[in-house]
Amino acid sequence: MKDYVYYPGCSLKGNSKHYEESILPVFRELGLPLEELEDWNCCGATAYFSVDDLMATAICGRNLSLAEKKQKNIIAPCAGCYLTLKKANKVLQGNSDKARKIHQALEKAGCPYQGRIEVKHPLEVLIEDIGLDRIKERVRYRLTGLNVACYYGCQLVRPYTDFDDPDYPTKLDQLMAAIGAEPVPYSAKTRCCGGSLTGTIEEVGKRLNFILLKEAKRRGADAIVTLCPLCQFNLEILQDKMLKDYGEDVTMPVLYFSQLMGLAFGLAREDLGFNRSIVDLKPVWQKLAIGGLR
Repeated sequence: MKDYVYYPGCSLKGNSKHYEESILPVFRELGLPLEELEDWNCCGATAYFSVDDLMATAICGRNLSLAEKKQKNIIAPCAGCYLTLKKANKVLQGNSDKARKIHQALEKAGCPYQGRIEVKHPLEVLIEDIGLDRIKERVRYRLTGLNVACYYGCQLVRPYTDFDDPDYPTKLDQLMAAIGAEPVPYSAKTRCCGGSLTGTIEEVGKRLNFILLKEAKRRGADAIVTLCPLCQFNLEILQDKMLKDYGEDVTMPVLYFSQLMGLAFGLAREDLGFNRSIVDLKPVWQKLAIGGLR
């Protein structure tokens, strides 16, 4: 088992607190308690790379340096943070002019980086390091009867991240099946949720998420399961407007995979952040009660 340090990023300390509230106890249950990276800074998100690529890579490099000093790899639950840190790591492990400039800046700032660590998403660690067999052994309540649409979003499986098929990933589906849920065929699993468009051009963002929810509903899903804070937020936030604007009810809970893992492990609902959901979770509880979960 490799050692990891936890990089929460800004979202898990803000509007996606329920992701942190569920991911940390789940990893503790699996014997891998996550220590938070001390003095971490914002990764800049993907937008900063289009504004100042050099500076964006440098601020990610500082986080990589902090983890390297701990001699631990990074776990980044936010898909955006994961992608930016992974991209920066690839640059800094090379020998381009850009990499040399950033290394010089990091050294002057007292944050030298030798390129010796890896950046992983929790899903990678769960599948590759912990393993599905060990996860199955920890399950106390199989989530029988719960149909889920596994939504990866467009950042987790980009070319810099090579642990799953970029067109039709299946690792999250495998994980959900391991805890007893039933993944439905979901062709929209890597379509973009619109990112920041829900806050800048609401109609476009709303339409993109309506398409995602409509497909999940058509496939018979009881809930969408995701692993990206921005995707989770976007899929929830405008559901109340969709029926009014499009005349079709696509209301559906949008949960983090770690919340469902926590339920399967027998952890208390109130400790997994379910109270932060915007959409009514009653359909999920009803389905799980039929399957034997109380």
